[in-house]
Amino acid sequence: MFLEADAFRTVVVGTPLVSIDLVVRNPQGEILLGQRLNRPAQGSWFVPGGRIYKNEKLDAAFQRLTKVELGQAFSRESATLLGIFEHFYRDSVFGATPDTHYVVVAYELKLPPDCDLQPPSIQHDAYRWWPEPEMLASQDVHLHTKAYVA
Repeated sequence: MFLEADAFRTVVVGTPLVSIDLVVRNPQGEILLGQRLNRPAQGSWFVPGGRIYKNEKLDAAFQRLTKVELGQAFSRESATLLGIFEHFYRDSVFGATPDTHYVVVAYELKLPPDCDLQPPSIQHDAYRWWPEPEMLASQDVHLHTKAYVA
């Protein structure tokens, strides 16, 4: 269920959000990151992902989020669970307040050699494939993204 802004703000103020993040690797082992347009983590290089909606099953959320974030739907069975992570931000999509708390279910998705992603520019204004050592060394990559591979 998609929430209108006022209802969503109430949720952000009072509860953690549950989301899926995607560590997407190409056949060379590079990781796809996008430069975030929106708060929180605005301007940082971050893995694709997004919120799970109320009453949305994990499989459906995974397919929706891969379609929206990567331009192509993938099944959750094609990915490997990395674990559960917590993200705390001092801001939110609404601005400097309220703060945001996410509980993140992180997956790694290894793309087959013939897969050519065309991610849309909804949440990110630029995308690039990062070699893991370069990603881990970059100050432009958000620490929560680095935690998935560190």
